[in-house]
Amino acid sequence: MTQTYRVEGMSCGKCAASVEKAIKAVAPSAQVTVDLAAKTVSVANCTDEPAIAQAVEDAGFTFEGAV
Repeated sequence: MTQTYRVEGMSCGKCAASVEKAIKAVAPSAQVTVDLAAKTVSVANCTDEPAIAQAVEDAGFTFEGAV
């Protein structure tokens, strides 16, 4: 299952990499795809939304929930 979340504050490739790394730290088997233009991140193979939200927030970005 894949879930897409809105993440504010991402503006460059480094931001996208930071978000991806943060999510993979809490869900190593997750497949993470970041769309900078849409300000979203899609996560497959992880259904722990609270952990994803915390990882994104800890990385310095604003987690706005599922799209």
